[in-house]
Amino acid sequence: MDILTWILVGLVAGTLATFVFRGIGYGLVGNIVLGIVGAFVGGWGFRQLGWRAPLEGLGGVILVAFCGAVALLFVIGLISRSRRQ
Repeated sequence: MDILTWILVGLVAGTLATFVFRGIGYGLVGNIVLGIVGAFVGGWGFRQLGWRAPLEGLGGVILVAFCGAVALLFVIGLISRSRRQ
């Protein structure tokens, strides 16, 4: 995958995850970073669970990155709530 594909996957997955999880965004660069990190988290998580992406190609990559980004946002939310208390 080239850098433009990484950016596209990161943008789509990060934007979808922020809309689903919180309804807010982190800006263009923040959503791209969230999606790219989410792709690593999702890929690792899927491998650990023995799962495969139900879609092939770019759609599967975006789906795994989306799942990882949602998991990442969940953990970030837990950490921020514990700091507020």
